[in-house]
Amino acid sequence: MTVVSIFKLALFFTLTSTLVTISLQQEQPLLLNSAEQDSVYQVLSSINSATNWRTLFPDDLCSYPPHGVVCDYFTDPTTKNVTVHVTELSFGYVSDFTPNPSCSPNSTFSPLLFTSFKHLRKLFFYQCFTQTQAFVPVIPTTFGSSLEELVFINNPAFVGPLSGITGNFTSLRRLVLSGNGIHGAIPNAIGDLANIEEITLSRNKLSGKVSVNLSKLKKLKILDLSGNGFHGNVPSSVGNLTHLLKLDLSSNGFSGKIPESLSNLQALDFLDLSFNRFGNFGVPLFLAAMPRLKEVHLSGNLLGGEIPEIWGNLGGILGIGFSNMGLVGEIPASMGLHLRNLCYLGLDNNKLNGKVPEEFGFLEFVNEINLENNNLSGKLPFSANFTAKVGEKLRLKGNPELCVDEKLSHRESVGELKKCSKPDIPNPVLFIGVSHSGLLSSSSSFLVLLLFWGLWILLA
Repeated sequence: MTVVSIFKLALFFTLTSTLVTISLQQEQPLLLNSAEQDSVYQVLSSINSATNWRTLFPDDLCSYPPHGVVCDYFTDPTTKNVTVHVTELSFGYVSDFTPNPSCSPNSTFSPLLFTSFKHLRKLFFYQCFTQTQAFVPVIPTTFGSSLEELVFINNPAFVGPLSGITGNFTSLRRLVLSGNGIHGAIPNAIGDLANIEEITLSRNKLSGKVSVNLSKLKKLKILDLSGNGFHGNVPSSVGNLTHLLKLDLSSNGFSGKIPESLSNLQALDFLDLSFNRFGNFGVPLFLAAMPRLKEVHLSGNLLGGEIPEIWGNLGGILGIGFSNMGLVGEIPASMGLHLRNLCYLGLDNNKLNGKVPEEFGFLEFVNEINLENNNLSGKLPFSANFTAKVGEKLRLKGNPELCVDEKLSHRESVGELKKCSKPDIPNPVLFIGVSHSGLLSSSSSFLVLLLFWGLWILLA
């Protein structure tokens, strides 16, 4: 065997050995370190102590995790060593499609959540803290730089100030705290979450004025503060959130005038300011300059005035809630003419008068119209097919002067309306100013005159 042959053979065995070594390394998955694994077990026990998690999931929790526990690989930039860590923890059974570990009524909040998972990106709790009170913990300043989603939904026993939750969350994209026992004012630190895309703080016990400056939140797409106890004016800085798609401030105590700066929200498609205490300034005319709106709800604010003619550029609107607003005057026919995609229209409990626009009867996609408790009058202009399509969601009661054609009176949705009386047949005598009661005598006098005139012509 030549030297060259021996060299080639040695090279072959070296390469083969290297490939086998690499293959074996790839087949052996990286394991979660024992301290982090133990912390996961303790957190699982805190939300449901009746389950023996160590027995149910005895193996590595990154290789064989329960649903809701997610891991990822990380490479040290200096040593190039690869490690594995927990990045997502989701608790609370949502549905068969997201069967997270279920929570017991006496779930507790483990402080390990904010100390043992330095690489955590998502923390999610759904209906976990429902009976036993769980207090908002003090979050260490060393935690949170990697957290992107913090979600607590329907945890009424999760109580404490909102200021206790906002930590060093420089990467936070979603802050969803809905249906909890969070109280107090919105801390100024919220205005520093430069990467935030969603802030949902609905259905809590938050209160006070919203004085935080929101101008820095350039990436914010959803702002939902509904169902709290906020009061005072809506900050004009909301108008700087030019990427906002949804703004929901409903069911609070906001007052004053709806800020004109909202007209800057050109991307907005959902606006709900209903059930606040906005003053008698009328329906905002700037709505006409928001062409991407799909839903606008102002119900429960006594804005007063007439419904303005602003609908020409709002053809994409699907829903309008203008109930109980103290509106007067007639319903503009232009609403039916321009809002061709409308599905829901609520104008009930106002002081609207005049006729129902016949243009409403040509709205192809509408499935609910509520005109109850106004002063509408005249004949309902809808066809049998239209009333059948909308059905019981065509709400018209409380308009005593509104009537319905006899052929529609059997329809359940319009059954409470009175039948329109048959129109009188026109009588030509009425055009010469003769009263109905004197019709017979007037006609006789006219015939006698005509007879004398004819005799005079014959004898002349």
